Amino acid sequence: MLSRVAENIYWLARYLERAEDTARLINVTSNLLLDFPRTTRLDWDSLVTITGAEELFDEHYETRSADNVLNFLCVDLHYSGSIISSLESARENLRTTRDIMPREVWEELNTLYLDTLKQVEAGITSRKRDAFLKRVIRSCQAINGLIEGSLSHTQVHTFLMLGRNLERADMTTRIIDVRSANLLPRSPDDLTPFENLQWMSVLKSLTGYQMYRQQVRLRVRGPDVLRFLLQDEFFPRAVASCLGQLSFELEDLPRHEEVQALVDDLLPRLVNANMEKMAHTPDLLHDFVDTLQISFNELHQAIADHYFSGEYRGQTQTQSSVA
Repeated sequence: MLSRVAENIYWLARYLERAEDTARLINVTSNLLLDFPRTTRLDWDSLVTITGAEELFDEHYETRSADNVLNFLCVDLHYSGSIISSLESARENLRTTRDIMPREVWEELNTLYLDTLKQVEAGITSRKRDAFLKRVIRSCQAINGLIEGSLSHTQVHTFLMLGRNLERADMTTRIIDVRSANLLPRSPDDLTPFENLQWMSVLKSLTGYQMYRQQVRLRVRGPDVLRFLLQDEFFPRAVASCLGQLSFELEDLPRHEEVQALVDDLLPRLVNANMEKMAHTPDLLHDFVDTLQISFNELHQAIADHYFSGEYRGQTQTQSSVA
């Protein structure tokens, strides 16, 4: 596989995951705010912080109002992580690699992008927003389903999984980091009757509420949510599960030892971290999440250096086992 093709496939998966996760986050936040009194600290402003694009937002918008934040996250072409920008980038990466992907994947993504573009041009009102977000989520799920059901487990599939899982892990840590600033009490007096509701929103934004209730079988608590979303090895959007999948996929690539060593070094540090202590120490959790995100950046750079530099010419081969 040419390094250019590998890179396009990798970014196709990342942009698809980014579009879906952004749509989920907006949808859950919109519903959550309806249950909160206006005096609570949770606001649309936190979504801008999650993206890490605060400086770009402030360049183009005067205030962080609901309308401005939603426009930025959904339809702003200046922001590469907006839903429309992510779909456009995913479509372009797929367009250049159509010969190695199932035709149905291209048809579904192309239709999603064109329909989304029409909606954006017509304007996404508050009444239409829910349907718009659900369409994006379901179509991204359909595309991933088509990939899993019709794409052979060659190195094409491997690079898709690398991009998808790295993007998922990054989004999970971003949501935990920003929401924990609102959720974790600075003192016992800071506890509010809405704390459990907020932790539920974190789970729902990552589609983890039902799986949490099945596996944890306890009421929603901060320490348990952190353990589930950071350390659970079976929930697909948990960071530990994403890293485990990354390690598994890397085994079938040539010259993978250095990249895989980064994953294998990070995973035990994550699994062995004390979530009970972090749940009661906001600054400690923030610092821990920062180290995770730095590690993700290092991992991305290592993948890029090894496989996207123009020197990688590994031949496509069937993987020895199925993820």
